[in-house]
Amino acid sequence: MAFVLTAVGLSAAVFYVDTFTEIEGAIAVFYVVAMLLAAQATSGTGLFLAAAICGALTLFSYGVTHGHDADLPSAIRLTVALAALFVTTMLLVKTETGRLTLVSTNSALKESEARYRSIFDRTRVALWERDYSKLRTYLMDMKARGVTDIKVQAQVDPTLVDRCVGLIRVVAANEAAHEMLGSDPSSDGTLRRAIIPGQERFLDVLQAIINGARIFEERVEIRTHDGEDKLVLLSIVFPEDPAAFNRVVVSMVDITQREMALKALAEAQAELTKASKAAMVGAMSASLAHELNQPLGAIVVNAQTLLRWLDRDPPDFSAARRSAERMIRDSQRASEIIQNTRGLLSPSSNKLEPIDLDEVLVETMALMEHELQRSGVTVHVARKADIPQISIVKIELQQVLINLVTNAIQAMDAAGSRERNITISAGRPDSEHVNITVRDTGPGITGDVRDKLFAPFFTTKPTGLGMGLSICRTTLEARGGKLDGRNHSDGGAVFEMHLPIKPEVEHA
Repeated sequence: MAFVLTAVGLSAAVFYVDTFTEIEGAIAVFYVVAMLLAAQATSGTGLFLAAAICGALTLFSYGVTHGHDADLPSAIRLTVALAALFVTTMLLVKTETGRLTLVSTNSALKESEARYRSIFDRTRVALWERDYSKLRTYLMDMKARGVTDIKVQAQVDPTLVDRCVGLIRVVAANEAAHEMLGSDPSSDGTLRRAIIPGQERFLDVLQAIINGARIFEERVEIRTHDGEDKLVLLSIVFPEDPAAFNRVVVSMVDITQREMALKALAEAQAELTKASKAAMVGAMSASLAHELNQPLGAIVVNAQTLLRWLDRDPPDFSAARRSAERMIRDSQRASEIIQNTRGLLSPSSNKLEPIDLDEVLVETMALMEHELQRSGVTVHVARKADIPQISIVKIELQQVLINLVTNAIQAMDAAGSRERNITISAGRPDSEHVNITVRDTGPGITGDVRDKLFAPFFTTKPTGLGMGLSICRTTLEARGGKLDGRNHSDGGAVFEMHLPIKPEVEHA
């Protein structure tokens, strides 16, 4: 307020002298002093207003004193006064604009610094600001002398590490850094003690500085004030400008618990692998028991039949021979099942071969002749002329078909179905696949069973192992196929095999 009053008083004095005295001269120039005083209390619009008032007073004084007898010297004095007033006003406005910009910049800088400091102090990551300027200068001097491998130099000079640590100054550290090390993280002793177990990594940091790297990240062991060794993830971002090495941010994240958890996980995975191997052995045993049951049962039935033919008087050697041939056939199939199961450990041993589906279906139903006759089940095979040969392991497809037909027979037996029919049909949904469906006239699949139908060891049979359908689906999926089960709209269950014509094309 004092500057404003002084400026007003000075302006009034200049106006009085310029208007009511006989003093000749550029008295109006002194309005500039009034503007300088006003600039201390106002800015922007106020300066322009003050300049306008001073200009108006100057023109008014000129009109009063020289309005009727204006001459060149008085006009020049008027021009000089107005020019001085205009230039002073522009300079004051420019100065004020610069001042405001500087104030705004400083305010933003302070806000940014406060925000950075808040993040730095409150984050739970251990942070340091370290001065690496002396260390960098020392390392660059070494590089200029021809030292390029710091580890080799450390072997020659055992005091190198200690000397380099002494060149590092801790500018600031947050609370998390204090908690991690358990002592003042800014002291030289703390830094020296911390790098004892991780000197090799410290040499890597020095090498990164020599090489001009921008970022260094590595897992490092550090030692706390209590002598506890911790594993941390060390991260250092080096600035591009060498002059900025006086404020290098260093962060550490304690990963000791994580590494312990990973180690425990690895041990658990090793135990799981052992358990998986044991489960695989159990599954293979269950698979063999399940798959061998049918051919071994057929051998027993054929052997009993053979004895009956031989016990006749006279013996029927022709019928006995047929029973013996069927025993040989079933024995060979049992052998193939064993070889195929062993081949699970060596998949390359199961060679694909082109087969005719009609022949496989007829041969498979012949294998189940006794089972079908015993249960009174009729099998209808629907053939289509456009079904091409498919590449598959024949014994695997036969085992899946036998399993599905056997399940259908047992389902109809358990339900006491009057109509006991099984329909096997083949189709070609597209140019690269064939479908084989097995439909029965049994009770179908209940709702509570549908979701667990293909789960290992799930069974609805009192003496079942629960491996049949699981093995069937796994066998087909290994060849690029699929197996699904559902209820037919007219009753009974339908199992559908979706097989690629050429599995190698499917997998490619």
